[in-house]
Amino acid sequence: MKIAVTGCTGFVGRHVLAELERRDCDVTCVLRDASVAPAPSARRDVVRIDLSRPPRDTFSAIGSPQVLIHLAWGGLPNYSSLHHFETELPLQYRFIKQLLASGLPNLVVAGTCFEYGNVCGALSEELETRPSNPYGLAKDTLRRQLGFVKQEHCFALTWARLFYVHGEGQAPTSLLPQLQSAVARGDKRFAMSGGEQLRDFLPVTEAARYLVDLALNQRDHGIVNVCSSRPVSVRRLVEGWIERNGWSIDLELGRYPYPDYEPMAFWGDRRKLDACLGPA
Repeated sequence: MKIAVTGCTGFVGRHVLAELERRDCDVTCVLRDASVAPAPSARRDVVRIDLSRPPRDTFSAIGSPQVLIHLAWGGLPNYSSLHHFETELPLQYRFIKQLLASGLPNLVVAGTCFEYGNVCGALSEELETRPSNPYGLAKDTLRRQLGFVKQEHCFALTWARLFYVHGEGQAPTSLLPQLQSAVARGDKRFAMSGGEQLRDFLPVTEAARYLVDLALNQRDHGIVNVCSSRPVSVRRLVEGWIERNGWSIDLELGRYPYPDYEPMAFWGDRRKLDACLGPA
């Protein structure tokens, strides 16, 4: 099967590529001009595309794939930047629409749990979206736009709402890399928030496996939460990392305020994900 992947040099994208490699898929890595290409592979091609000015033959240029896994999105991890809906949203929409108009039959897009907004508790795909930050708003708007595109072009859409993915390759500003850096420096204490917020954490290798499974299904799944369904406090998560690695460092809880762009307790409902990954 021919699969194209955008954002393949990003945190999630690198693990998606590794998972596709294990499945023996023929992959086209769609890179922006400034991106560093991944390691060469016999089952992998690299195509550089300027998403703001894609060529008219973009679909054929990326190998006329049966599925596009679209992970590319600029401006992260600043979720509050107006860049997301002023610049990134129209760029992303034009790029994807051109591919769909050229015949792309299956599309998997990485969404975000921030589309739900400040809602506490278990979040299911049926909930009305009320994003409270520019990133969540831009993602949710793109999803709605693609719904209208489906009225003109026939394609299967899976909107994979990622929750809190963690693991190797995270941005240095993420919690785990900051903790690892503190341990490497020999710090005695690690400053963080109170840590009582409940989140839905998922290892990036597991998230990548789910994304590839959804893509290979080639079905119109609609919105799917990519999550664990297990609420875990940030404090418990960090303490688990410290214990498993045998690190000697104490937590300085309450040093930083809780983020103002997310509620204190929410997690994903993964019943639809399990149904999608079950027998056809």
